[in-house]
Amino acid sequence: MTDLLLLSNSTNHGRGALEHALDAMAEVLDGRTELVFVPFALADHDGYTERIAAALAPLGMRVRGLHTADDPVAAVRSAPAVYTGGGNTFRLLAELYRQRLLEPLRDRVSEGMPYLGASAGTNIAGPTVRTTNDMPIVEPPSLTSLGLVPFQLNPHYVDPDPGSTHMGETREKRLAEFHECNDIPVLGLREGTWLRVRGDWAELAGVSTSGGAPGRLFRRGMPGEDLSGDVSDLLAPASEPVWG
Repeated sequence: MTDLLLLSNSTNHGRGALEHALDAMAEVLDGRTELVFVPFALADHDGYTERIAAALAPLGMRVRGLHTADDPVAAVRSAPAVYTGGGNTFRLLAELYRQRLLEPLRDRVSEGMPYLGASAGTNIAGPTVRTTNDMPIVEPPSLTSLGLVPFQLNPHYVDPDPGSTHMGETREKRLAEFHECNDIPVLGLREGTWLRVRGDWAELAGVSTSGGAPGRLFRRGMPGEDLSGDVSDLLAPASEPVWG
């Protein structure tokens, strides 16, 4: 049974790393004392792993950086749980392709292994990473990602500021451009929130740091819709992409 915790962000302003989500992480990890951490979205793998290990110490968690494994595929296949951190989504995905880790991760999730992600680690849980906010600093072989949920994800979703004098595109306009070429829902996750998935049940939770609902859903040709609580209907198979 699929068991996911997909965080918009790992750190809320004024709080420590993962502090706002520790209770939710403890519920997903369900007594496990070890997890494999995927640090590939940042360049400093050792430092990143140390920071996550310190953040998860209150849960009594032993954190193993995947970059230290002699056989990363075997490490994923034997992992009791996996947490993928944030950073640059394209760098993360490129490394997962290079090390042939996408299929082992999908397999383990299908077997019931808990998968936790934040930011870039959440982006890759969708069918593709085409709705990430990140700059493509490297070029992965494909934009196809894990496909753990049948809709696109947009962590760090920011609502338009009606008082702003900035003339560039808002996040909502960028997602509307995506829907000019694609027919698949996009779930925006506001800061401080997360998506919890267990089997055929899904829930939006957490406390948005900007106020309002945890998530905002965008569909092709429809206005955005704020969502909270039970969103299990989103797990229905998505339409095939429409390319412009």
